[in-house]
Amino acid sequence: MIKRLLPILLCLWILPQVLSSQITYGKITYERKTNLYKKFKNNGDVKEWLKEEDKNKIDIFELYFNDSLSVFKPQESDLVERMSWATTKNVVYQNHIANKRLTEKKIWGESFLMADTIRTFKWKITDSKRNICGYQCRKAIWQANDTTRIYAWFCAEVMPSIGPESFVGLPGAILGLATEDGGIIYFAKSVEIVKPDLIALTPKKTKQKIYKTSELKEQIAKQFGKEKWGKIMIYNNFEIW
Repeated sequence: MIKRLLPILLCLWILPQVLSSQITYGKITYERKTNLYKKFKNNGDVKEWLKEEDKNKIDIFELYFNDSLSVFKPQESDLVERMSWATTKNVVYQNHIANKRLTEKKIWGESFLMADTIRTFKWKITDSKRNICGYQCRKAIWQANDTTRIYAWFCAEVMPSIGPESFVGLPGAILGLATEDGGIIYFAKSVEIVKPDLIALTPKKTKQKIYKTSELKEQIAKQFGKEKWGKIMIYNNFEIW
């Protein structure tokens, strides 16, 4: 009888230990590295107007989260940013219980708000692993379309299904994210166990028009979808990120 009870008792002892070691709230700081040669490869000979020393642009983002809410946003800084136009800096609020997402996206300097459900991804989890910020992460792959594949490294110790931008859907937080060609790479620089302010996790009330993602995409496509640069802009803002 005692022998039969031992496995059950062992599980009952181990389970609280595992749960107590999981992080359910905190702050993740990411560094995003964008290879501008790759980003603007379809805009003529990019090397003619972009210097070699400027080809890699670094942006810093912060992801605050608890077990139901998260906000991903650019890190505030008083420094004057070089080539600020070259990359976008989205703010993404997500309510994981209500399945709601609000994105603040700047297109040509104009700010737009988009409300939608939380995105779904068909991730393929692999056995490949790497260490990020001291956490053992597993690699997952999302085949976005025929030409674009996204790699993600997630950590099961940080339990909410969260990540950079609006990338979610894995059994743990995404600490690393990259396009297959390495054109855009996010890697966590730190994971801090700090309780975020509930107000900071919630979008502020606004009178600004809020679009559905499909509605804004359709509007911009009607205006600029026939232009080559317009198609690239639509792809970069709506198809992947």
